[in-house]
Amino acid sequence: MTPAPAAPGAAGTAGLLHTVPALAARFDADLDAAAPGLRRLHVVDGWLLATAVASGVTPEVEAAVLAHVRHLADAGASAVLVTCSSVGEAAETAAARVDVPVLRVDAPMAREAVAAATEPGARGRVAVLATLASTLGPTGRLVARAAADVGAAVEVDARVVDGAAAARDAGDGDRADALVARAVAEAAAGADAVVLAQASMAGAAARAEAPVPVLTSPAGGLAALVAALAGGAR
Repeated sequence: MTPAPAAPGAAGTAGLLHTVPALAARFDADLDAAAPGLRRLHVVDGWLLATAVASGVTPEVEAAVLAHVRHLADAGASAVLVTCSSVGEAAETAAARVDVPVLRVDAPMAREAVAAATEPGARGRVAVLATLASTLGPTGRLVARAAADVGAAVEVDARVVDGAAAARDAGDGDRADALVARAVAEAAAGADAVVLAQASMAGAAARAEAPVPVLTSPAGGLAALVAALAGGAR
């Protein structure tokens, strides 16, 4: 866990829990742009994602997420952002057991997708794309719940982008992004919005050509985190 230096006037301390090591630097840079000087604490646990992929979100995963969130809160975090969609439901479970806000990175994205699918003239369809099957269920259920929250009927089409995860694991991020961009173009033909379920897919959004919104989680998740910190600096 590496804290960034505190700065005068920083609104509390941000806690971030990641399951992909590379995302710590990505979110750190985005926080530098969104809230310069904000102190932040990162925890990275790749075991969480590996276990979710192999076995789902097990009780052990839920317990580990809760332990990490408690550790961040004890270390001074005023709010915690869980940046992995695959363990998003475990983040919600943890939120009920700690005294600081615990946020799912993909929650604002889900609400935005539902808004696009329920605009006048929309078809009521959201496409969810992921590179890992473990993310489809949590994100798909999140979108469905966001629709239910506003009393809307939204059809969710969730699918894995074949080959993208293997390409990224092999170090070929360019090919992974190209595969995601191609899948976006295909999915957009039948949807009002395309959701890229994992934060690691955000780089592909700029390459995607689609007539509908292509939504990614980092920007909305960080905006929610900054808002939560502004509501109660610690």
